[in-house]
Amino acid sequence: MSRIFLSLCMAGTALVAIAFFLGLGIDDPTIKDPSVQQGISRHMLIGLGGLIFAALVHAIVLTYFMGTGRWVEETSRAYKLPTDFHAKNQKIKYQLMPGITACILMLVLTGAFGGAADPASAVGFGGWFGFAPSTVHLTIAVLTVAVNVWVSIFEFRSIERNGEIVEQVMDEVNRIRTERGLPV
Repeated sequence: MSRIFLSLCMAGTALVAIAFFLGLGIDDPTIKDPSVQQGISRHMLIGLGGLIFAALVHAIVLTYFMGTGRWVEETSRAYKLPTDFHAKNQKIKYQLMPGITACILMLVLTGAFGGAADPASAVGFGGWFGFAPSTVHLTIAVLTVAVNVWVSIFEFRSIERNGEIVEQVMDEVNRIRTERGLPV
């Protein structure tokens, strides 16, 4: 799972980073020049794609932990294994939940403030505390990229630790099956 996650995570992060740098390349979004408007469109489309893909990656991680948690619980019960395996799995999963939630919320906030910062938007967002809407969007985008990278690193490490738990459970199951003369 860690290799699959790494590939998906890198793709999501790359999309978000591309959208970020495309956004930095937009000088004045109020200019009606077709090349500027095309740059805004490209930034928004790639940003939306990156937002959706990065959120999907975090959702996959959550689903992975829900599935392996259930498997560890049922296998431990069926083979009368110590509850330590399930407790460790749950601890890892619940440590990840705040980060995953924060990351998805930050991704959505970045998209929402980006849409609101668009001069063509009907929202009419004027910025906060004297900062221009584009500056507010940029600040949230920088925080989002940083949080997304940090949470992804934490997810990767957690997937590796959870893989070790799954291996330990499998080793115990194989030991018990061997003792009982069952196929491994």
